[in-house]
Amino acid sequence: MRLALLLLIPALLIAGDRRPRTPRHRGGPVATAKEAKAIAEQDTGGIAISARRIPLNGASCGWEVDVHMPKDERGWRCTVDCDSHSVYTKDRIPNPPLKGHH
Repeated sequence: MRLALLLLIPALLIAGDRRPRTPRHRGGPVATAKEAKAIAEQDTGGIAISARRIPLNGASCGWEVDVHMPKDERGWRCTVDCDSHSVYTKDRIPNPPLKGHH
């Protein structure tokens, strides 16, 4: 009986972990710079510095996000597709400085 309980506990712990593996997005296009920055940060692993809305072919809009890479000499300029909530393109750029740092 004790052995059965000991084998059951790990199975219950695994089954109880039902968190989504990827962040969920609300319906509709990416509406804010904060959302676009979060998408770019997740894709690159860096720190989003700025975001601006841009036109994007075939999409309702796009966001251009500059990302600082803390342990690298170069950063990223990501184009986030508003409709798919994903990074559409990613280009290497000189590492943008962190705001408030010189």
